[in-house]
Amino acid sequence: MTKIILIDDHKLFRTILANWLASRGFDILFEAANGKEFIEKLDKECLPDIVLVDINMPVMNGFETAEWIKQHYPDINILAISMYDTEMNIIKMLKCGARGYLLKDSEPKEVEKAINEIINNGFYYTDLINVKLMHAISETKMHPKKANKLLELSEKEIELLKLFCTELNYKEIGEMLSLSPRTVEGYRDDLFKKLNIHTRIGLVIFAIKNGVVNFS
Repeated sequence: MTKIILIDDHKLFRTILANWLASRGFDILFEAANGKEFIEKLDKECLPDIVLVDINMPVMNGFETAEWIKQHYPDINILAISMYDTEMNIIKMLKCGARGYLLKDSEPKEVEKAINEIINNGFYYTDLINVKLMHAISETKMHPKKANKLLELSEKEIELLKLFCTELNYKEIGEMLSLSPRTVEGYRDDLFKKLNIHTRIGLVIFAIKNGVVNFS
């Protein structure tokens, strides 16, 4: 039985979700209102298989909580749940160790599907984000030789690829490299074409799969 912990400062939301998941056969170890409460309640003798964590919480937010889990219990899977699907939030949660990202308005059955996908396959993303990521993920999984695409990239492109995997915006990246935001966007578009990827999130997934960056 999959063991789950829910971390969310909205008590009604997490309680309803916990009760529904329990009715589906999952073992809910406990609920917590924030990362600090989660750490205080966590029993190292009974660790969860997966933690569902909100991003925006007081005291200790989802990013900080995910970082703590990754550092202390890297085998615990993390599923982020948020009201926001911005590229920066997704990239940051990936860096913090999240294996999936769901919106709070998702159907309960999608939450169940996400949990099972993460436990069985390692990753899950919402349908909305899958539209952005599916090509990059499937290509790197089905065609390992896609890593050879790295050989087509210049040192500058690889440097920018690494920076695209941070939370920096294009202006901030440009300032680091003494480039204009338009030039940075031009490099991004060139990477899109060379790698047959269509979003910045896709670049992040490519970089992870091919060892350009390591968020572990």
